[in-house]
Amino acid sequence: MGDLPTFTLTIDQNKYLPTDGREVHAILTVTSTGGVVTQSVTAEAAEVIIIDTSGSMSGSKIREARQAAATAVHTLRDGVNFAVIAGTERAKVIYPGNHASLVKAGPATRAEAERAISRLSAHGGTAMGEWLKLAGHLLSAHPSAIRHALLMTDGQNNERPEVFASVLAAWSGTFVCDSLGIGEDWVPAELRKVAEAMLGTFDFVRNQGDLSEFFRRLTQASMSKTVAELSLRVWVPQTATLKFVKQVSPTLLDLTGKRTDVNPLTGDYPTGSWGTEEREYHICVEVPPGQIGQEIRAGWVKLVRPDTQEVLASGNVLAQWTDDLAASTRINNKVAHYTGQAELHELIQDGLSARAMGDVDTATARLAKAKELAAESGREDTARLLEKVVEVDPATGTARLRRNVDKSDELELDTGSVRTSRLRKEGS
Repeated sequence: MGDLPTFTLTIDQNKYLPTDGREVHAILTVTSTGGVVTQSVTAEAAEVIIIDTSGSMSGSKIREARQAAATAVHTLRDGVNFAVIAGTERAKVIYPGNHASLVKAGPATRAEAERAISRLSAHGGTAMGEWLKLAGHLLSAHPSAIRHALLMTDGQNNERPEVFASVLAAWSGTFVCDSLGIGEDWVPAELRKVAEAMLGTFDFVRNQGDLSEFFRRLTQASMSKTVAELSLRVWVPQTATLKFVKQVSPTLLDLTGKRTDVNPLTGDYPTGSWGTEEREYHICVEVPPGQIGQEIRAGWVKLVRPDTQEVLASGNVLAQWTDDLAASTRINNKVAHYTGQAELHELIQDGLSARAMGDVDTATARLAKAKELAAESGREDTARLLEKVVEVDPATGTARLRRNVDKSDELELDTGSVRTSRLRKEGS
């Protein structure tokens, strides 16, 4: 293993509750520093590159996909176990041949893989569940490795929804998968499901000529990881209820349903692999009302390695009841910021869904509110995209949907809504 990073956990909250207050909110900031992977000191890693080779990928798309896959292979460091999958209505290992195993990256295997990639052609349908299932079987042979898959597609999944859902449920949390959509025919909701199940990201490659750079960047990020898996372990008192655990930065990811019970009061929530980075999480605990002046520990949070049970960092979430109105109504800046970011995402998703269903009034109201919130929270990029979908008359405040919206603008708005901005520091 490479040098492991040092982890810190800080908690931002307003612990004071009114006399009838029950909900405690806190933002957990997890920071890792100092972990470095080098060619001489490396973390064990396993990588699967999944390329959509369905019929819709013909022409320039398959050429760009071949180049992007070759770039990803070239970016792998020596010693990383890897394979390349071509995806249609079936999944096929095109390198290393038909072997159900990964091979170590080196000058010879990288060259062989690039030759196999150069022969890829477009034909057939799209079954992403099959692709992920094969990737999972290949990666499961390396249980102690940092396991990662990179998936790209240009089309809609042809599998029945319940089949796709069963695959995601079966492999959820076993490896991290980052996904990319190219063209204008893929469905963001499908890649969002992959990201949520596999603790990864998904993005829209607006210009297919940029696909190689996306592949390089995501592969490089995977190569920088030094810890295969960490969990947030959250304890709450017997009389309390943990309402949710969500990652809120750098992207929104709901971890609530991924709980693994440690004991009746404690659960582990997976966070995936880590390198040198910072992430933030939002937890909400419901507690029974207390007496004025009473302070309790509403939650005890630990960052643990599930394989060794080593605790890397910990912190307390507190609650104290008060009749001081100023203290109990003060909202912590970070809690307010990320609550707003989650609201922005929901408004965009609701607005786009209503627009797709022809519900103009709901779509207009949601997207106009999202535009206002994006401007207030410093999300200039999102505000600019919303301006292309909904316009607001500055004199009257009347909003209306734009008639001719570029499909790429809509896809970029949809996929970008899961990314969040950090809280600006005062004076910045």
